[in-house]
Amino acid sequence: MAVSNQNLKYLRKLRGWTQEEFANKLGIKRSLLGAYEEERAEPRIDVLEVVCDIFKLTLDELLRKDLSESKTNYVAKRRAMKMAMGRSEIPFVPVKAAAGYLAGYADPEFIDELNTFTLPMLTGGNYRAFEIIGDSMLPTPSGSVIVGEKVASLEDVKNNTPCIVVSRNEGVVYKRVQKNMRQKNKLTLVSDNPTYHPYTVNSEEILEMWQAQMVISRPITQNRWDMNQLSSMVNNLQEQVSSLKKRMN
Repeated sequence: MAVSNQNLKYLRKLRGWTQEEFANKLGIKRSLLGAYEEERAEPRIDVLEVVCDIFKLTLDELLRKDLSESKTNYVAKRRAMKMAMGRSEIPFVPVKAAAGYLAGYADPEFIDELNTFTLPMLTGGNYRAFEIIGDSMLPTPSGSVIVGEKVASLEDVKNNTPCIVVSRNEGVVYKRVQKNMRQKNKLTLVSDNPTYHPYTVNSEEILEMWQAQMVISRPITQNRWDMNQLSSMVNNLQEQVSSLKKRMN
């Protein structure tokens, strides 16, 4: 197989794209991409230029270098480029790993085992992402991922700041933090959902705190209005307006 054809297939699989997805990104038909990968056709130069733009490669690398044989070098190169751009690898703590996180939060080997991702809008800093469950922070829905920046000192946190709080007794929770002016060794954790009562924790119990920077959540199902309900609401409003007019007259 020609090197360029082989590289196209390798790069597509490296990103986990289907032929349809990759073809759409290249602006060609899936059948043509299949022909390239199976060496039934030579990739056009304009297509190869798009591939170079996507994967930050040179034409020489794409045409002459078997990227699959130097996988480590290619991945290391991309990682170095990301670091040069200031992007931080963000470890992700899913709900199922929350219990283990209490024991391994300070263990570099445990953190290295967590999946990571990058966000182009977050550069530098020490970030970590946590999956949350429950409705205590509605309208932030259950299943959302909170990306937080490490809080170096509890004194730096301003009142009403949303944070991921990791404590010995409460585990990993997402709350708004309020300081207690009378008792400086205590913090009050407040939910956005008013049906949940605030509670107090001792600052000595807190293992880590991550100030929320971004919330990643799935699109929620759009609520559809019931036409009968809307009609009833309009009628009620009209009756109220009429009643007010009569009183004013």
